[in-house]
Amino acid sequence: MPSATTRKIGSRFALVCLFAALSAAGAFISLPIPGSPVPIVVQNLFVVLAGLLLGPLEGGLAVLVFLFVGALGFPVFSGGRGGLAHFLGPTGGYLLGYLAAALVAGMLGRRRGLFWTIVATVTAYLAILGLGVVGLHFVKNVDWTKALAVGALPFLPGDGLKAVLTILVALRLGPFTDSLLGRSRPEGQAATDKGNELA
Repeated sequence: MPSATTRKIGSRFALVCLFAALSAAGAFISLPIPGSPVPIVVQNLFVVLAGLLLGPLEGGLAVLVFLFVGALGFPVFSGGRGGLAHFLGPTGGYLLGYLAAALVAGMLGRRRGLFWTIVATVTAYLAILGLGVVGLHFVKNVDWTKALAVGALPFLPGDGLKAVLTILVALRLGPFTDSLLGRSRPEGQAATDKGNELA
């Protein structure tokens, strides 16, 4: 019969693989916005959830696995594309932002209360957009204003909706993934979570 340690390691491995797969699957899920050339994609939602639910270590590892698979050429990036060249192109900043988002969400979201979940989620989405803008500025050699106008502003409405969904899912599933990973919440956090829990 597997020991508690073996089960914990197995659960962590399974969750890392699951979120790496979800991030890859997100490349094929997009919702067009009427009147806008910029669709809403869900890939960044899974990336942020990986950090929130798994923490910075396992969440960051899940995103690293996803990025490594994409670098090898598998079609797991937005639009069903892959290859190392994407890290050196205009989308490279966003890809690096995925890893930053998982790490930031994992570190800030350690406490499962509503406040820290909101802070972690918003910061993670902004990290993706921020690094994406930086990448556009240097790779495409455009000024900061244009990079911001093209690389961040069109995504804000969609990312706002995804942030709300991310928060709701994280609050619901956070205690469950903590249990699978064998993590205990800080002292007194259970009472805080109960007061913040969304029905």
